[in-house]
Amino acid sequence: MARRAELPAAPGSYLLWLELTAQHTLAVGRLGRVRFPAGHYGYCGSARGPGGLAARVGRHLRGDGRPHWHVDRLRAVAAPREVWFWPDPGPDEHALAAALAAAPGLELVAPGFGASDCRCPGHLFRAARPPAPALLRRAGWGATLGRFQPPSRPDPCR
Repeated sequence: MARRAELPAAPGSYLLWLELTAQHTLAVGRLGRVRFPAGHYGYCGSARGPGGLAARVGRHLRGDGRPHWHVDRLRAVAAPREVWFWPDPGPDEHALAAALAAAPGLELVAPGFGASDCRCPGHLFRAARPPAPALLRRAGWGATLGRFQPPSRPDPCR
């Protein structure tokens, strides 16, 4: 498992796993009010700007800053549990979303979430139980997968 300092400053794609311990209804931009049942949420994203994966994933893990992306709204009430990442060249966020949409045991919760700049049905998926990397091995991405588990912090909802 990679430590925080090992998240590369290179561009790439990531899958941020968040845990929501209680149901919440949140205002999410143009999507309006969205109901999020308790569970484990996987958000597919990419980090192509300055600082790459380390900067973008670090922002999500800290949960600070003004809300900018849809996931910032969910992150305000959900705890980060794990990040799976692929430095370029690897699957892009759209390929990850397609793989999750086809994976058993996952459901698209909010159509359009995280996908306002593309044609994907959405980039946020819910699982009742914590996921395992085997979920994406069938898609051929297990060998390039990096994993990072943030230090445990109190649940923001407790």
